[in-house]
Amino acid sequence: MIKLSGELFAREEGFGLGHDSIEAVAKGIKEVVDAGYEVAVVVGGGNIWRFRDTQDSGIERTASDAIGMLATIMNGVGLQSELEGMGQFTRVCSAIDVPQLAEPYIKRRAVRHLEKGRVVICAGGTGNPYFTTDSAAALRACELQCDVLLKATNVDGVYDKDPNKHTDAKKYEKISYQEAIEQHLNVMDQAAFSLCMDQKLPIRVFKFDTQGSLLKAAKGEKIGTLVHG
Repeated sequence: MIKLSGELFAREEGFGLGHDSIEAVAKGIKEVVDAGYEVAVVVGGGNIWRFRDTQDSGIERTASDAIGMLATIMNGVGLQSELEGMGQFTRVCSAIDVPQLAEPYIKRRAVRHLEKGRVVICAGGTGNPYFTTDSAAALRACELQCDVLLKATNVDGVYDKDPNKHTDAKKYEKISYQEAIEQHLNVMDQAAFSLCMDQKLPIRVFKFDTQGSLLKAAKGEKIGTLVHG
């Protein structure tokens, strides 16, 4: 399972959909598929809409979260188009019913797509407000019996404090689920950490900044931070 932060899809100015950004992500995923791995993806929507960044909009939380879930579908459809342009068969499976754009997410159907070598893009979050796409990635990874959850983001691992604000921030090569929860490390939300801990699903957090980083993470090479039992 690959969790892609919405920021990875953004244009240079940090929002919207940028073709170069989507192309780089699609190439990374194609490398992993070509190496023989079955790949499911959960996409974020922060490049378009995120509640914590838009709290001054006056839109109440459940409606704001619904907009965010729709943003993930936009990213998912964009990624599908890019992957299929590279010859990679792909299915967008949405937790929200949008039949003109995506299939409904049904576990058995998603598993069958994976068995046929298709990339399954899980969009729409969990379909519920108050849950982040990190939680959606943990949930879908457990449902689909994935071996690992790879969180591709714009930070090169898990730190004890925000490395963008603190020059003395310490990066962890490995950390336990419990430590991540107790220290309130915000690289993923608490619900996602808890679910992965319950199901003993390892998480690798790494920076998607160079071609090959996704493949390195999929192979289990030392990149970013490993969160495990």
